[in-house]
Amino acid sequence: MNVLAYLIPVSLILGGIGLVAFVFTVKARQYEDPDGAAQRILSDDYDDHPKS
Repeated sequence: MNVLAYLIPVSLILGGIGLVAFVFTVKARQYEDPDGAAQRILSDDYDDHPKS
C-alpha cells in the first residue's frame, strides 16, 4: 500500500507534464494544417526553398 503513496503523485505529475506539452503545441499552432502535409507529399512539385 505504501507504493501507492509514490505512484499516484508521480502519475499525476507525468499527466500534468503531458497536458502542459499538449497545450504548448496547440498554442504553437502545430495542428493548423494536418491535410496540407498529406497533399504535399503526393505532389510532383519540389520546393527547394521551403518557408520557415
